[in-house]
Amino acid sequence: METVRRLRAMASLCRQSAAYCPDRSWKLLAEAEYWEHLANAALLEHFQDCTASLNDQTQPQPTANAMTCDARRLPVA
Repeated sequence: METVRRLRAMASLCRQSAAYCPDRSWKLLAEAEYWEHLANAALLEHFQDCTASLNDQTQPQPTANAMTCDARRLPVA
């Protein structure tokens, strides 16, 4: 989450600089959009990691009985 905060701060800095430098505003606004894109990607990755670890914790572990049932369904070579 610290990464997202830093990336968004960079985007904000670029937007502020664009307000004071009209001759370079197009470049600075494009750079701000780039930083926001990176922040959104980092945030998405963070929540996907959280969701994946949450799913790992909530899924039941296979029992010995369940494993023998699965073994019975496999064809014998």
